[in-house]
Amino acid sequence: MNRLLVSNGLILDPVTQSVKTSDLYIADGVITAIDHRPDGFDADQTIDASGLIISPGVVDLCARLREPGLEFKADIDSEARAAAAAGITTLCCPPDTDPVIDEPAVVELIHRKAATAAHSRVVTLGALTRGLEGQLLSEMAALQTAGCVGVSNSRRPVANTLILRRAYAYAANSEITVFIEPDEHWLSMGGCAHDGPVATRLGLQGIPVSAETVAISRALELIHETGVKAHFGRLSSAHGVELIRRAKEQGMTITADVSAHQLFLNEMDINSFNSMCHVLPPLRSQRDMEALRQAVREGVIDAICSDHQPHEPDAKQAPFASTQPGISSLETLLPLSLRLVHEQLIPTYTAQSLLSTQPADILGMSTGVIAVNKPADLCIYDPELEWELDSTNMHSRGKNTPFEGWNFQGKVRYTIIDGTPVHTA
Repeated sequence: MNRLLVSNGLILDPVTQSVKTSDLYIADGVITAIDHRPDGFDADQTIDASGLIISPGVVDLCARLREPGLEFKADIDSEARAAAAAGITTLCCPPDTDPVIDEPAVVELIHRKAATAAHSRVVTLGALTRGLEGQLLSEMAALQTAGCVGVSNSRRPVANTLILRRAYAYAANSEITVFIEPDEHWLSMGGCAHDGPVATRLGLQGIPVSAETVAISRALELIHETGVKAHFGRLSSAHGVELIRRAKEQGMTITADVSAHQLFLNEMDINSFNSMCHVLPPLRSQRDMEALRQAVREGVIDAICSDHQPHEPDAKQAPFASTQPGISSLETLLPLSLRLVHEQLIPTYTAQSLLSTQPADILGMSTGVIAVNKPADLCIYDPELEWELDSTNMHSRGKNTPFEGWNFQGKVRYTIIDGTPVHTA
């Protein structure tokens, strides 16, 4: 039996909204006791967490690991290692890999690679339609049996609304969650920046807010009709947030997330054609960014994710519109979220709920909490340690970050998965 004692740490419980100094007793990957030593417990390993916060491991709802298909950018081993260094214990991989995750064999390949890497838990979303082509429904039930925690069509279009309705109905019948990245393809096609004054001044093709809101409105109507459980990912606009808010007020059981970078960056950050700020959905106006932050504060947004997309250097070294969108963002997910706490937008336990408890619940996982008989997936960090982001020291193979040189407070010291330390700093 593998026994681990984490002593003298400040346990942060987002469920009870409490913080207290305690000992954690872990055996065979499960928390067996808090505070009081179980009879006969003899630790094989002890971690002294004095002065450190013990929180549930971070659950990231969207991280592209580039494998299979784009291993020249990154792979499961490198990005799972980076996740562990960032306190992330679970990564959710979208289905737009190559090959697409539309059959059990691809699911098994990814899970096997992740198990071999043994740095961070990797779960997968299956394709909503075969090949993500929007024409034929995938074998969702088979993908679910293979281990997929939900289905998605990523940002690929399903032009035929009848096909989309049938896909939602199939998912509803199989009790599978549909993950939606709201994008009206024909409105966003060819765009690379928010359709506003900055894009006009720079001569960049804009993506209007309606590309997001039209897609949300369409999806909400179909969700209402089919009763499918749905999650909206990577909101970027004030109007999009308002649509989600109204739907929740009307009793729809939907959830939504936002990328951490959307809470700190806006269209002004692309002023100098900074390709590190080329993302999809695009960085929108200051007003949109403030609306997203308010939605986080009010609970309209249920989770914060990284939307991790590592790239090789050449992918960002071209004219802005020709560069590839995305940020290498695993290692800034927790620090940016803690910055919301330091700015007094939200309390610490709310930040942890947005990073751990609620994402785990969205994925249908039993992690994300610190409780007896629950999996020992933990992030232990020093809340006072100040540091500066240097991309050359990032664990991810992708160094594409707009947060180069930013100062952060809070650094991960230990990451534990199933009771086993996978990262020690």
